[in-house]
Amino acid sequence: MSEIYLAGGCFWGTEKYIASIRGVLSTEVGYANGKTQDPTYEEVCSSDTGHAETVRVVYDPNILPLEFLLGLYYEAINPTSINRQGGDTGTQYRTGIYYIDDADKPIIERSVKNLQKRQDKPVAIEVTPLENFYPAEEYHQKYLDKNPGGYCHIGREKFEKARAAIINPADYHAETGDKLRNTLSDIQFDVTQNRATEPPFHNEYFNSFKSGIYVDITTGEPMFASTDKFESGCGWPSFSKPIDPNVVKETEDIAHGMLRTEVKSRVGNAHLGHVFEDGPKESGGLRYCINSASLRFVPKEEMEHEGYDHLLHLVK
Repeated sequence: MSEIYLAGGCFWGTEKYIASIRGVLSTEVGYANGKTQDPTYEEVCSSDTGHAETVRVVYDPNILPLEFLLGLYYEAINPTSINRQGGDTGTQYRTGIYYIDDADKPIIERSVKNLQKRQDKPVAIEVTPLENFYPAEEYHQKYLDKNPGGYCHIGREKFEKARAAIINPADYHAETGDKLRNTLSDIQFDVTQNRATEPPFHNEYFNSFKSGIYVDITTGEPMFASTDKFESGCGWPSFSKPIDPNVVKETEDIAHGMLRTEVKSRVGNAHLGHVFEDGPKESGGLRYCINSASLRFVPKEEMEHEGYDHLLHLVK
C-alpha cells in the first residue's frame, strides 16, 4: 500500500472526491505542513498557522498508480489558483502534493510538468515532502457522508466521474501528425485529425454488434463497450455512454450552422463524433454518434492478448 497527502481547498469535498476513486483504500482529513503543533480548525482558519487543509490518502498502486491518482486530483482543483479554491480563500486552502516516499518525487514532478503544458498560467500546486500532519477533529472526518447536504466546493458531477475512472491515461500515448499520416488510412486521418465525417451506412461498425470494446484508432485508449452499443438508425455506431466518462472530451461545435457537442478522445485528442440527447431513456438518454474511422474494434476473445483483460467484465 502507498500513501500520499493532497491539499485541494476545503477538505470536506476533497476527501469525498478522492475517497470515490477506485483503488483508494482509506482517507483522513487533517492539517499539514504548518508551523504549529496540534492546531484546531478555528486556529487554522483564523490564525497564521501555515497549515493546509489536507487529505491523507492510502491507496493500492497496483490498481491506482500515483500518476493516475494525481491526474484525477487535478480534475477537482483549479491548479493555477493561489490560496483559493471555489469560494474559499486563505493559505489553508492552497493546493499541495506532500510526499513521504522520495521515490514519488520524480513521478509527481513529471505529472505537474505535464499538467503545466495544458495551462495558460503557472501551476500553483505546492510540491514538497510532508513535514507534519495533524488529523482534524472527528466531526470533519467523512463530513459529507455524515452531512450529505453539506457545503462542498466541488461539483457533484465530478464525484461520479471520479467513481467511474478505470482507464489510466498514462498507459496510452498520442502520436504526432506525421506518424499518424503514415499509419492511418485517408478516411481515418481526415476524421480524427480534420474533423471529417464518414458516410452514414457505409462505414465499418454501424451495424456490427459483436462482443468487445472499441478503442481510439490513434492511441488504443478504450472508448466504448459493445454492451453499450445500440441501433439508432442514424447510420453510424451509437453508444449510450463511454467506458469511462473521463476518456472523452466534449466541446461546443458550431460548424455547418449547427450547435452540437463534439466528442474527442482524451489522450489522442482525436475527433470521434458528437453526442446527442436523443438516446434510450433507460440507458441515460444520451447517444454518442461516433465515426467508425475513429475506432478500432477489439473482439472479446482477443482482449486479454491485447492487454485489455481488466475490461472483460464490461462485455457480455
